[in-house]
Order: sequence, then structure tokens, then C-alpha cells
Amino acid sequence: MLTKRMLIAAVAAFALSPVSAFAAGHAKEVRIAGFAFGPAELTVKVGDTITFINGDGAPHTATATDGSFDTGRLNAGDSATVTITSAGTFEYVCSFHPSMKGVIIAE
Repeated sequence: MLTKRMLIAAVAAFALSPVSAFAAGHAKEVRIAGFAFGPAELTVKVGDTITFINGDGAPHTATATDGSFDTGRLNAGDSATVTITSAGTFEYVCSFHPSMKGVIIAE
């Protein structure tokens, strides 16, 4: 049985423990259509997830130029989700179509 003292200790331990930034993450989307990322620039918080959704008939990727993330090949209708784990500006391209460019700004 949980005593009042045990409950207080558990609440205190939880309140004093570090909370991960990922616990508060939000979901964002980038849609791929017409050989373009939309939006081409996206501002997020550290811990947010971004789902890339391929609405084109051709395969695409979302590949960070610094190597921090890569969705891999996304065929028509496929999606992939990445989590932003640090602050910074992350430029990315489609490895199949390098003229397709986007940027994620993580605060």
C-alpha cells in the first residue's frame, strides 16, 4: 500500500529530476510536391519531430547537408519522421534532385 510518505517522496523525486527537452516536442510536417519542400523553411524547437511526406510520383529524400538526419528514399506516398536533437540551422536537400533545398531552424 502506498503511504503518504512514499507518495511525497515519489512526487519530490519526480519534481527534482531533469526533464528531457524531448518530452515537450511537437509534430511538424514538410510536404514534398512539385519537386519542392513545403514549407522550404521551418522553425522548430529542439525535441520537435518533423514528418516528411512525399506527394510526388518520383522518389525523394530529405538529407541534411551536415549529416544530422536523412529520411532515406521516400517513394510516392511514403513518409519518414526525424527528431531535431540540437539547436542550429540545418540545410537539407533531396539526394536524387539536389536543386530541391530546404532549411530547418531549431531554437
